[in-house]
Amino acid sequence: MAQQVILAIDEGTTNSKAVFVSATGEIIASGAAPVPIAHPRSGWVEQDADEIWQATRKAIATCRAAAPEAEIVALGISSQRESVLIWDRRTGMPLGPVISWQCRRTSAACAALRDGGNEPDVIARTGLPLDPMFPPTKIRWLLDNHGQSSRDVCVGTVDSWLIWKLSGGAVHATDRSNAARTQLLNLPDGTWDADLCALFGVDRQMLPEVCDSACIFGTTSGVEGLADGIPIASAIGDSHAALFGHGAFRIGDGKITFGTGSSVMTTIRDFVVPPPGITTTIAWSINGQSTFAFEGNILVSASILPWTARLLGLGDVDELIALAQGVADANGVALVPAHVGLGAPHWNSEARGVISGLSFGAEPAHIARAAADSMAFQVHDVCSIMDAAAEGFGQLFVDGGPSRNRFLMQLVSDLLDHPVTPCRNSEASALGAAYLAGLATGFWPDLEAVAKLPNHDRKIAPAMPQDVRGRELARWKKSIAGTLAAI
Repeated sequence: MAQQVILAIDEGTTNSKAVFVSATGEIIASGAAPVPIAHPRSGWVEQDADEIWQATRKAIATCRAAAPEAEIVALGISSQRESVLIWDRRTGMPLGPVISWQCRRTSAACAALRDGGNEPDVIARTGLPLDPMFPPTKIRWLLDNHGQSSRDVCVGTVDSWLIWKLSGGAVHATDRSNAARTQLLNLPDGTWDADLCALFGVDRQMLPEVCDSACIFGTTSGVEGLADGIPIASAIGDSHAALFGHGAFRIGDGKITFGTGSSVMTTIRDFVVPPPGITTTIAWSINGQSTFAFEGNILVSASILPWTARLLGLGDVDELIALAQGVADANGVALVPAHVGLGAPHWNSEARGVISGLSFGAEPAHIARAAADSMAFQVHDVCSIMDAAAEGFGQLFVDGGPSRNRFLMQLVSDLLDHPVTPCRNSEASALGAAYLAGLATGFWPDLEAVAKLPNHDRKIAPAMPQDVRGRELARWKKSIAGTLAAI
């Protein structure tokens, strides 16, 4: 008998992945394909919707080839979140680019809305500040530059685009975790907000239907390599999926996802207006019940590593990390990776990257170490606000490619002064999407069964002396202040 599996699609910023997850929670096959990114102007970041779909199909085909006998009983989707696109409802053709979550092209539009006094009400309804990271001003830009009659346009985040393509154009839908990141969803109500749509100039009929994260959205139709009729049984933002994939079901449990950017997230009891510097979001929605979370979004995280490797003339990131490990500290050097602005907790779209503290004693290894340190420093800045606003952290999980490197994760644990627990295979987002799809279809009976699936490596405990930690954090705070003062 063929082994039954859940197919999880994890469509990230730079890669599309596909994995088969067995009933024991094991990934038995995987595939991946790169997704190109374009930077047409300074601060502008965009992708091509058809290239995202092609990469997704390639990833599925590679995964399928690795386990051709497996029986796919359901499909789940984890995806990059605030990236947004529009397409023709009749033809299914994209209209304009996918504007990335990293893109800053609507900074002026956000500033005008802030100047108009709109931000407090927007935060109270959505948990999100007025920042070009979030979709509504980008949607308005797309409609102004590529739109047409509202009844002929579909607006969506990447999950809704994939649901549309996988269902053969039959379904235009999203889940509450992705909808919560559009800044058009009223979080306490869980529905599209008419006042916000009017503020941003978005017709509600363009928007997808909002569903639970574990939900039968539709079935596959006309997708090469996939049988028709496979339930499309979950959709969730990639950061939220990672939190779910870790089994972080207790209030206060949190996770840090390291990728192009980083997302720090911890569950909270109810929706609350977030303190300055972080956001409130819907982590996931099951059976009509939303679980809320605090989140801090860091715009440039692991992507600083290949950039610094190129800057130093190194072959790859592994060489950079080896170089960074060769010194005890950064020798006073600090690297603030504000290459596309600063996200949480500073939210300054005009900031740009800075390397400070250089002296004649600074060597390439110190710059490499400063790049590695920057990932942990930024996480600390976000976690310190969450810790003060919530009930403290419970378990703190880490995932994403860099979580496999214990040197990098030791830096995180040291600066947080809190143990971190890596995901065993680093594919927490894909696992989260698979678990939700399995819950929607009965593949797993309940959350308790999911929580029992083995998924983690041993904890990494903090080992940095407190005086050293204090000195390092003070140096970082000074470098951030200098970066913001230079604007």
